[in-house]
Amino acid sequence: MFALLVLWFGISVPLVFLGSSELAGAHEPDPQADPSSAEIPVFSCLIGGVLPFAGIFTELFFIMSSIWQHQFYYLFGFLMLVVVILAVTCAEISITLAYFQLTNEDYNWWWRSFFTSATSALYIFLYSVMYYFTRMQIGHYVGALLYFGYMFVISYTFALLSGAIGFSATFLFVRTIYGSIKID
Repeated sequence: MFALLVLWFGISVPLVFLGSSELAGAHEPDPQADPSSAEIPVFSCLIGGVLPFAGIFTELFFIMSSIWQHQFYYLFGFLMLVVVILAVTCAEISITLAYFQLTNEDYNWWWRSFFTSATSALYIFLYSVMYYFTRMQIGHYVGALLYFGYMFVISYTFALLSGAIGFSATFLFVRTIYGSIKID
């Protein structure tokens, strides 16, 4: 127990004071940084888009088969469950990444909360490209143009839908955690 106390007061406490002091450069502004430009980290958005896509991946195959290969779709109850899972997943991943952003004292969370869940539409479009080359037998370029045009519109609409879910959930979360703070 004595060794643990020596480690705590001999190593951890001095490092805490060193890290919080101005000698370590914690309060120095970065001369290269432009405070007016809000960057959206592409990597975190791409990772955040994987989870909503993973939630709808299986159902997406059946929907695309019913649309493009004239098969009957009869799993509407399961589709409703997948839509609920999609909404919960979009909300959770946007809130989680916005929370990490807020803990790093970066308070420009708006666009990142939108793009985090909207990036799943990129994966849907990439899946439609794979679906085209593995399942479709379209010989003419006009058919391929129609297919990719429709899939782009579907992916764009999905991006707006999932981005709106992510932004709305994050807005309610931020309002809940910061709503009780009164600014005089």
